[in-house]
Amino acid sequence: MIIFYVKRMTYFLFLFSKFDEVTKKNTPMLKAIIIDDEYSAIESLKWELDTYCKDINVIDSFTNPVEAISAVNYLKPDLVFLDIEMPEMDGFQLLSELNYKKFALIITTAYNHYAIQAIKENAVDYLLKPIDTDELKKAVQRAKARIVEPGQWETLLKSLVQEPDHIEKVPLALADKIIMVDKNDIVYCSSDGNYTHVYLNDGQEYLLSKTIKVVEGLLGGGQFIRIHKKYLVNSYNIKEYTRGDGGYVVLNNDKVLPVSRMHKENLLRSLRIIT
Repeated sequence: MIIFYVKRMTYFLFLFSKFDEVTKKNTPMLKAIIIDDEYSAIESLKWELDTYCKDINVIDSFTNPVEAISAVNYLKPDLVFLDIEMPEMDGFQLLSELNYKKFALIITTAYNHYAIQAIKENAVDYLLKPIDTDELKKAVQRAKARIVEPGQWETLLKSLVQEPDHIEKVPLALADKIIMVDKNDIVYCSSDGNYTHVYLNDGQEYLLSKTIKVVEGLLGGGQFIRIHKKYLVNSYNIKEYTRGDGGYVVLNNDKVLPVSRMHKENLLRSLRIIT
């Protein structure tokens, strides 16, 4: 009797394996294009897709957004991985210039700010750099579930474009209460081990029992720039930048903060400074 059940189980496992093979063979390959101004980021994403997303075929990649526009219009991909922070034009400008728009879009960015939520609400996904493999696989599955219809792009682009004076409040959890602070009122944040000091325009200082990495995620990118392992600054409050090995920034309140060599390139790119 035991031998009988073992044989039956082996047979079912064989059938399941054959079913899986047929399913994979019948799964259509999706054509993908990667657009990112960093060649290393493109190569890393290609490797991840080749390794973990076998049904995604990267047919081309571009570091130049202008060249990418013509390629997307001509190649008509099913899926586009798009970086936001690029020279010449950013990712949102690129989207508005496209004629062909019937593809699933996955944004790849180091900046988690309000636009990302707008993208998710429009069923277009995103990946934060450095890209997590599990998040990549989930994003690809969600992207494969739909192809963006042309009429939906107007809604998406409108939701991404916010007024420059848009006020967004963030919650700061203190020891005895939670206060709501306008993001624009935050000058910079300073790490103190597992704690973070938050400094406001009016001179107030708050101590949060969170690491600066967690606070960085709370505030989001774009407006806030990591210039050092210890400092996160509001780019709106940067008055000047002095070059050097890493250099340093002077804020509107005349506070001087060092820029580490590792974060210098990110600062220059964020401020659109061409060296």
